[in-house]
Amino acid sequence: MIVASFDGLGIPLYWQLLDNKSGNSCYKNRIEILEKVIFVIGKERIAGIVGDREFIGASWFKYLKIHNIPFCMRLPKHHLLTLKNGSIYHIECLLKQQKERYFHDVLVDGIVCNVMLKKLSNNDFLFLAGQFKAKKLGEVYRKRWAIEVLFQNLKSRGFDLESTHLKCIKKLSSLLVFVCLAAAICYSIGKYYNGKVQKIKAKNHGYMAKSFFRTGLDLLRELLKNPNSDLVNLSYKIIRVFCKLIKQK
Repeated sequence: MIVASFDGLGIPLYWQLLDNKSGNSCYKNRIEILEKVIFVIGKERIAGIVGDREFIGASWFKYLKIHNIPFCMRLPKHHLLTLKNGSIYHIECLLKQQKERYFHDVLVDGIVCNVMLKKLSNNDFLFLAGQFKAKKLGEVYRKRWAIEVLFQNLKSRGFDLESTHLKCIKKLSSLLVFVCLAAAICYSIGKYYNGKVQKIKAKNHGYMAKSFFRTGLDLLRELLKNPNSDLVNLSYKIIRVFCKLIKQK
């Protein structure tokens, strides 16, 4: 799945359900799905591709580099890093004396790129490689959290998608269409409610007590349980605006 990061939420652009047993895509799957997105939105609108440890490999990185698409990927800690002087290291060796280090124009998975290394509090490591400046990689990688927020909304914290009994890939893909549209509507209602009706309460740490998505979902649930004119008008207004946006492609 490819999503665009917007206000910390992942907006689905395109997805493909894989009929395999490994659970991970190969580089050909990724190139295929990315090219479909590029055909629709154009390469110039892509600020960068961010991915976790499942989305690595020399062929994939080479494709992105050849097509001038900036990327920031997290690598497993066992991958090796070759410095400019030809020395090859495990990242544990490079972080023996320091908790965080940056490298430019080093060799990772057969591709010259920039690297950020960081020792985490849980004894794990953050190994980022990409074409952004080394000290920028951490900031870029944080945008990947948008897809996790989307998955939380679609699954355990929202629509419980994983409980479906559907097995057919085509039917599952169709179900995703409606679930993603529903998530977008909930998010839109929550944001509209926060801006036009009533501010969502904030906790002591400053973050909202409920997300835009959760606020919108709870409002729609309340509407179905106990409809009232104000909430009905609010919901219809948001859905009408959303439908107009879809018609405008």
